[in-house]
Amino acid sequence: MAGLLCGTKRKKQVSDLHEEGKNAINAPMLPIGTDIHPEDTLLEENAERIMLDPTSRENLKFKDLLKVLIDWINSELEEERIIVKDLEEDCYDGQVLQKLFEKLSGRKLNVAEVTQSEIGQKQKLQTVLEAVNELLRPHGWTIEWSVDSIHSKNLVAIVYLLVALAMHFQAPIRLPEHVSVQVVVVKKREGILQTALVTKELTSTTEMMLGRFERDAFDTLLDHAPDKLNVVKTSLITFVNKHLNKLNLEVTELESQFADGVYLVLLMGLLEDYFVPLYNFFLTPENFEQKVHNVAFAFELMQDGGLKKPKARPEDVVNLNLKSTLRVLYNLFTNYKNSE
Repeated sequence: MAGLLCGTKRKKQVSDLHEEGKNAINAPMLPIGTDIHPEDTLLEENAERIMLDPTSRENLKFKDLLKVLIDWINSELEEERIIVKDLEEDCYDGQVLQKLFEKLSGRKLNVAEVTQSEIGQKQKLQTVLEAVNELLRPHGWTIEWSVDSIHSKNLVAIVYLLVALAMHFQAPIRLPEHVSVQVVVVKKREGILQTALVTKELTSTTEMMLGRFERDAFDTLLDHAPDKLNVVKTSLITFVNKHLNKLNLEVTELESQFADGVYLVLLMGLLEDYFVPLYNFFLTPENFEQKVHNVAFAFELMQDGGLKKPKARPEDVVNLNLKSTLRVLYNLFTNYKNSE
């Protein structure tokens, strides 16, 4: 009888908790379409849980940010034969974050290589995040992540962490600007679940993000000496035409004529003295994706030629971002200015 009463009591507690979750789901402050499971609302008093609003998950700039971060991780961990496809599913156990931090920092962490249990995964995360926080906190970073948030596959926390690492280590990528998402915050106060919709800024402007680091010559040039910009552009136009003229091609506008990537690919072939097979790129690109493919392919050719991976993103060049285009061309100029 005691066991029966005990079982009945437990069932009632579970039922009450699910009812509590249901009430939270139906709370008037929740945005329409937000998908919250009852287990997401089983909170202790004064505890809170943050969930990404579904509409933000479909935001194109947010999706672009995720892709940039995934491509960056895969590039960094290529030698480890690690391939990340989904940040939530691939980063929560600490394995990828450990390898990424070790690669970026050059520091080996004292953790088990493979951990299957939840306790082991959280212990690894604890070690990794302690090392990350120890590195970032002195530089003024706000810690927007924790062991529990990462392990519970909180995508916003994971992205915050990766953006911070990318910026601190000056990753050769261009993060999309002004990426914000809305999150649903569920709190428990005096036994009552309260919900609110909060906006989280994941990235700001490129200038502000780069402001943490040493600004490059083009930042200074555009901000303080725009009158000299035409001198630089003229020099770069002279340089590229010296080579493109061999194919009876001529550039007059740097921003627009390199935006589809075709001239960049052809220029790399001329500078490195080889023919680029036409099947490797789109000679007459018809859409944004094909243009991005061309610019990205040109970046690969640059790396094959011994240059560092450009800090500009292919998307920035395609979108006629002047500074990004100048940085790419100036990098070629400094490396090939004496080439005939």
